[in-house]
Amino acid sequence: MKRILAVCLFCLVTHLSSAQKISLLKSYEAKQLEIVNREPSIVNNGNEPIFRLNEQPGGGLAWLKDQVFTTGTISFDVKGRDVQQKSFVGVAFQGINDTTYDAIYLRPFNFNAAEPIRRLRAVQYISLPENDWEPLREKFPNVYENAVTPVPNATDWVHVDIVVTETGATVYINHSKTASLKVTLLQQRGGKRIALWVGNNSDGEWRNFELKKN
Repeated sequence: MKRILAVCLFCLVTHLSSAQKISLLKSYEAKQLEIVNREPSIVNNGNEPIFRLNEQPGGGLAWLKDQVFTTGTISFDVKGRDVQQKSFVGVAFQGINDTTYDAIYLRPFNFNAAEPIRRLRAVQYISLPENDWEPLREKFPNVYENAVTPVPNATDWVHVDIVVTETGATVYINHSKTASLKVTLLQQRGGKRIALWVGNNSDGEWRNFELKKN
């Protein structure tokens, strides 16, 4: 009996900690995405559907209405553009509402920029509404943004893993074991919403979205 209980407990723990692949196509078709300030669409690339948010002024969100997330790993492929100040792509988490959340995003146009200072601004953490990128850069230079390792091309699909704990977040690019960004979260507000995120005047594309919840 003890052995059976141990096996059942192991299976339960394994199930709870395993990655959950989120079909953005099914979420879109089932109206399980709450869209904020964007027009969503599905782009078919062969047999692989790609979720897209269009470009327009202001930030944009696609909240996953049927998901809650506190700690664990957020994994996805994302694609931006090599257009300066028009490509900010990532995810929002710890979400409470449309203006109160944390986000981690890429600036693909800075991946291979000629200026060294721009390359150090390729991945960014923010905590809204109080701590957007500008005050963070001014008060804490090179703390909440960094270069990415390895360095992709600006128009490549980029795989992102974000490991979120109760107090911090660590970002890995293209399955690297070297962290591109490691930060202490500025808020422990208890928000559980998660979204795809784009910045001002930015569009973005996502695929292979997974959540591994602790």
